[in-house]
Amino acid sequence: MRLFVAVTDNEWYWQLRSRPQQDEVNFWQPGGGRSFQALHPGELLLFKPHTPHHSIVGGGFFLHASELPCSLAWSFFELGNGASGLWEMRRRIERFRHLSENSHRDYEVGCMLLQRPFFFDESDWIPVPDDFSKNVGQGKTYDTSTPAGQALWEAVRLRLEASQPGGIREAQSQMFGEPALVHPTLGVGSFQLLITDIYGRRCAITQQKILPTLEAAHIRPVGEGGLHRVDNGLLLRSDLRHLFDHGYLSLDVDRRILVSPMLATEYDDSDTYANLAGWEMTLPVQIEHRPRREFIDWHRSKVFRQG
Repeated sequence: MRLFVAVTDNEWYWQLRSRPQQDEVNFWQPGGGRSFQALHPGELLLFKPHTPHHSIVGGGFFLHASELPCSLAWSFFELGNGASGLWEMRRRIERFRHLSENSHRDYEVGCMLLQRPFFFDESDWIPVPDDFSKNVGQGKTYDTSTPAGQALWEAVRLRLEASQPGGIREAQSQMFGEPALVHPTLGVGSFQLLITDIYGRRCAITQQKILPTLEAAHIRPVGEGGLHRVDNGLLLRSDLRHLFDHGYLSLDVDRRILVSPMLATEYDDSDTYANLAGWEMTLPVQIEHRPRREFIDWHRSKVFRQG
């Protein structure tokens, strides 16, 4: 197993430590444009604050890496971005990039999604390994097959087992007992970002790709017994998402678009949507990410307005 010790913005860390109830956080990189491949889902990213701190002070279970405009990162994760507002997030991006203030610019940021973040008491902080140089910029990877990696893992494991009921193995089992991208313990922000990426950042119906207009929709809503899992999601243009949620659109057994006759009855100028009837959705490449039949059947029988 690998662990990644990440150099961590102090403001980000202290903001999140003051909100320990977060079940997911966005460990974002102000520069954007980087593809993070140091960890697989379920492995640990550990927090090492900037100088003067030379200790590991917490961490989280890595889930997924992506890039987003900062406005969408804020929309998806809000306080889970370790900032008190979007304006503060922009201020930090500008500071790290050495830019003058431009409050309307939608900066691209790298996003690393972490589940079940944890923050050690100061008395439990772990000194960084001897080979972790003060000149490390982004972070350093350790492997438990090496003495340094094994010692680091043991130090983290002991602290987690002391602080988390059931210990670290239960936490990992609950999160990653089945493929991570379809596990029901996803948070709402992770669900939105995963759906966005899995559908290639295009509307599943129209293939339009203007990102601010796209929204992740639950097929079976959480309030109706649904879960935050990608086989219970669709990426839709915002107007189509609202029509889907209100039962004017649904899917047949072959995942083709159904348009309710009630749309024409209740609203004029509905031809644009009526023409969608029979369209085939564009589905994710991986079969396990595609909408599950039981969720589609539920939506068609419980939500779709048959007329």
